Amino acid sequence: MIEEPYRWLEAVANRREYIQDQLSGATPVFAVSRPEGVFLLGAGPGRSKVFEIYNRHGMAALGNPVDIEKLRQAVIETAHLEGFNRSADDVTLRRLVGFSISNSLKSAFEQIVAAPLIVEALFAECGATREEDLLVRVRFDGRPEYATDGVCLAFPDRDRERAAGEWLRGRLSDSDGLGRVRGLCLTAWSALVDGKEDFEALKVQEPLPSSLAKHGLESALIDRASPGPAQYRSLAEGEFQ
Repeated sequence: MIEEPYRWLEAVANRREYIQDQLSGATPVFAVSRPEGVFLLGAGPGRSKVFEIYNRHGMAALGNPVDIEKLRQAVIETAHLEGFNRSADDVTLRRLVGFSISNSLKSAFEQIVAAPLIVEALFAECGATREEDLLVRVRFDGRPEYATDGVCLAFPDRDRERAAGEWLRGRLSDSDGLGRVRGLCLTAWSALVDGKEDFEALKVQEPLPSSLAKHGLESALIDRASPGPAQYRSLAEGEFQ
């Protein structure tokens, strides 16, 4: 009996290593708070990575497509139930993270007798003002990390994720159009995918990076100026200037 806790800890450590190995080839996703709303971007080989959740909420994720869909469906169900039982305004990202997202991922990670969810995700909430926007990065074990500076990204390598985020924050400006914002994100995306280490030497790539040739680009805006309750919309190529 004394050995049981240690066996569990060893199993959890092995599980963490397994998930990290499975995520090692995943491509990054981005969320950026802008004057016009929250911009989401991802690129994958024919699989969706950017999603609407509920009215002013969006999600971008990397990992196993089946597990991404499981998490997406769970969050949508919780959001709609919350909106039905209370009101649409009561559906907040902090509640979704605290009562659904983190718990689902933590439970799946720690129940060593069942398959884990191989997924890491970003969630975004668009507020009435930019100061009210909320971005959070949730790791595969359920740990939430709230962004306080309007830039959030997810990538399996934490050190390079952090370096790419710092590079983006140092180059984004409120005067940038969505085309410039997309270009910066895709330059960071290309550097992460290609294994580059020196982010300070990067230059914004126009046209789009050649690394995207085998990947489908997805982008969306949770539009603060939308007149209706549904603020999420996918962006077409012509909207980038």
